[in-house]
Amino acid sequence: MTPAARLQAAIEILDIILDGDPAEKALTGWARRSRYAGSKDRAAVRDHVFTALRCRRSHAALGGANTGRGLILGGLRDNGEDPDTLFTGDGYGPAALSDAEREAGRTPAEGAEACDLQDWIYPAFSQSLGAETAAAAAALRLRAPVHVRVNLTKATVETAQDALAEAGIQSMTHPAAPTALEITEGARKIRNSEAYTSGLVELQDAASQAVIAALPLSDGMRVLDYCAGGGGKSLAMAAQAGIDLFAHDAAPQRMRDLPERAERAGADITVLSTSEATQQAPFDLVLCDVPCSGSGSWRRAPDAKWLLTPETLDELLVVQATILDEAADLVTENGSLAFATCSMLEAENGTQVEGFLARHPGWSLDFDKSWRVYGGTDGFHVAILTQRSANA
Repeated sequence: MTPAARLQAAIEILDIILDGDPAEKALTGWARRSRYAGSKDRAAVRDHVFTALRCRRSHAALGGANTGRGLILGGLRDNGEDPDTLFTGDGYGPAALSDAEREAGRTPAEGAEACDLQDWIYPAFSQSLGAETAAAAAALRLRAPVHVRVNLTKATVETAQDALAEAGIQSMTHPAAPTALEITEGARKIRNSEAYTSGLVELQDAASQAVIAALPLSDGMRVLDYCAGGGGKSLAMAAQAGIDLFAHDAAPQRMRDLPERAERAGADITVLSTSEATQQAPFDLVLCDVPCSGSGSWRRAPDAKWLLTPETLDELLVVQATILDEAADLVTENGSLAFATCSMLEAENGTQVEGFLARHPGWSLDFDKSWRVYGGTDGFHVAILTQRSANA
C-alpha cells in the first residue's frame, strides 16, 4: 500500500468508529476485508487510526470536520505536512481537497479542545492534576511506551535483555520498578519471541509493576488479587517467593487465560469464585485493582476517552466503593488492603480512600502514591490501608 492508500484506509476505519463501532472491531474488520495489506501496512493504518483518536478534538479543529477525512487532514496539518501531496485522488489515496477543505480548519481552542478531552471531564481532569494538566494531556496524545516485566523466578534483568536482543528486540531498564524494561526497538516482535513464550518476560506497564513493588509482601503471606482481570498483577505477585496467592474476579471470564499464563511463567495461582474467596478468607493482603475510567491509560485505548460519560463515571465510583467495602471483610486483623486504579482523577483515587476511611474507622492509610502519564508510564495510583486490631 502507498502512504496515501494507508491514509484512505484509516479514513474509512475512522468513519466506522465515529458511527459507533469499537476501534478494535473496526480495525479487525478492515484487516479481514483487506488481505492484500501486509503486516507493515496494517501497523501503519493502525497507527494513523489511533493517533487520530488520541487527538480527535484538536485534529477535528485543524481539519475542519469531525469525520475520518477531517481527522486525517488535521493530523497532517498538526505534523506540518502539506495535505495536497497525499490528498491527490490518485490510485487508492484520498480524493483531492476541495477549496472549502483547504480553507477550513482552525487552531484548537484553549482548554478541553486543545487538550483533546471532553468538555465535561476537563474540569475534573484539570482540578485533579493542577499545574500538571497540560503535560498529562499532551502525553495522552502520544503513543504509549511498551514495557515488559522480567520474571525473576526465571531470569535476571540482564539475561532477559540478552534473550530479547537475540530476537532483535532492544530494551533498557526503567526506573519505575526493578523488574521493568522499556522496549526501544522491535516491540512488535515480543509475542513471538522465545523470551515471551518461555515466560521470561510479560507485557506490563512499568507503573503497574511499581504498584506491585510497593505492596507489603513477605514470606508466608496469604494474598488475594480480588479484581484479577487478565492476571497481570497476579503474575507479578507470584514472582515473589514464599506467598500463597489466590486470584478472583467478579467476571470470571476475564481470568480465562490466567492458568495458561501462569503455567508459562511457572507461577502457582489458585483461582477462586466469589463464594470460594469468602470461604478462604481472611487474607493477609487483598489487592483491589478496581474498574475505573482508565484515564491513565487512554493513549492505549483512545476510544475509551470519548466513550466515558458522567453517568458511567458515577457508576464506577459506586462500584469502586462497594468493592473496597466487600474486600475489607476479607482482610485479617492487622492485614492490608491495597486499592489501585489506572486513573489520574482525584474522585477515583484520594477521594475514594477518604470515603473508605470515613466508613471504616478501624483502618488507617499507610502508603499512597501516584504515577503520572507524562513520567514515562501509564497513570496509576495505589493506596495501602491497614486494619488495626483492637489490641494493636
